[in-house]
This record gives sequence, structure tokens and C-alpha cells, in this order.
Amino acid sequence: MNVLIVDDEKLIVKGLRYSLEQQGYNVFTAYNGAEAMESLENNIIDFIILDLMLPDTDGMMLCKRIRRDYDMPILMLTAKDGDYDKILGFEFGADDYMTKPFNTLELIARIKAIMRRTEKIGEGKAIVQDDLLINWDERRAYIKGKEINLTAKEFDMLYLLATNPGRVFTREDIFRLIWKEDAFDVRTIDVHIRNLRDKVEPDGKHPIYIMTKWGVGYYFNKS
Repeated sequence: MNVLIVDDEKLIVKGLRYSLEQQGYNVFTAYNGAEAMESLENNIIDFIILDLMLPDTDGMMLCKRIRRDYDMPILMLTAKDGDYDKILGFEFGADDYMTKPFNTLELIARIKAIMRRTEKIGEGKAIVQDDLLINWDERRAYIKGKEINLTAKEFDMLYLLATNPGRVFTREDIFRLIWKEDAFDVRTIDVHIRNLRDKVEPDGKHPIYIMTKWGVGYYFNKS
């Protein structure tokens, strides 16, 4: 698997690169946004570790730019520890978030967990409802034949709900099944649901696919 590390702190990059290569990953490095985009254009990248603070661009905006054109998971690194930055990271398309200083073994464990989710959550079937097509084999979703630009977690959440129409999932259920963790953050789920609705629904404020069961959770509307 090809991993791209985007961080201007050379000691962090050096240490991460060594640890990831010991795990068998092929590692590419970039020390600013321009180098990151060049690496993406010239290589097949499966996973990105992206620092929030870069010398030539804001990491959030770079994340948003990458997400416009690419579908690989993105794990954000930041020296900040505020909920606002965490939520912003999810808003701009990050799949996970770690605060510096971090434990390298935990970071590698998160990479493996994210990749397992993207590989195993589905069973290889396509789902069609009205104008919405969800194709697991391609890991893509379409509205009226036009592809929707979803993050890895957004796709996983949509596929989870759509393969269980009518079943209500609590926020805790969703976090446990998608993030594979017991402890959960309500706002994380709500941000991802809001982003999904903005992309999938004809009108995000009046959804026809991803429904809310007030006081319980979310479900996919039966056709």
C-alpha cells in the first residue's frame, strides 16, 4: 500500500516513514502542499497522512482540494486540540484525526482500521433507489448518473444505511460499525450525516434517503 506523508516537520516525517516502511508500506513524502499535489499526480496513493499546518497552504484547504479529485482516506495531524479543528477536518473531508504529539503505534493501528473498513464493510453489491446508485465494487455513488464525491467514511456510512433500509442505527451503532471504536463523539456522526445529506439529497434540509428518527438515530428510507 502506498502512503503519502504531508508534513513540514522533517523529524516527524523521518520517524513516520521508518515506522511505516517497517510495516511493509511504500512511503512517499511531501513537505508542503505543492509537493503533495505533485506526488498525487505522479503516483498511485492509497492513504494520506496530512498535517494541518503547512508552510505554503492551510491543511484544511489542501484536504478539501484533494477530496475534490481523489477518494483515498485522509488522516489529519495537528498540534491543536480543539473540537472546532476536529469538526472542521471532518467538514473538509478528513476520515480521521490525531493530535500531536501522537503514538506512532496508535497511528499505524488507525491506518489499518480505516483500510479494513474500506475493504470489508460491503459485500460487493450495487444498490439503486430512485436517482441514487451506490456501487460497492467501485466504492462510488451516483445521482442521475453523475458521480458524488464522497470521503471513505461517508461512503461507508451511506452503504451501511442503504444495505439496511428501515433499520434505525444509533450514533453509537454507526461509530462502532464504521470507526470500530466503542467511545464515540456525537458531533462526529452528525457532521458526517450532514455532509452526506448535502451531497446525496436533492434538498439536504428535506431528506428523502437518509432519515432521522428523532431521539434515536438515523436510517435509510425504504423505497
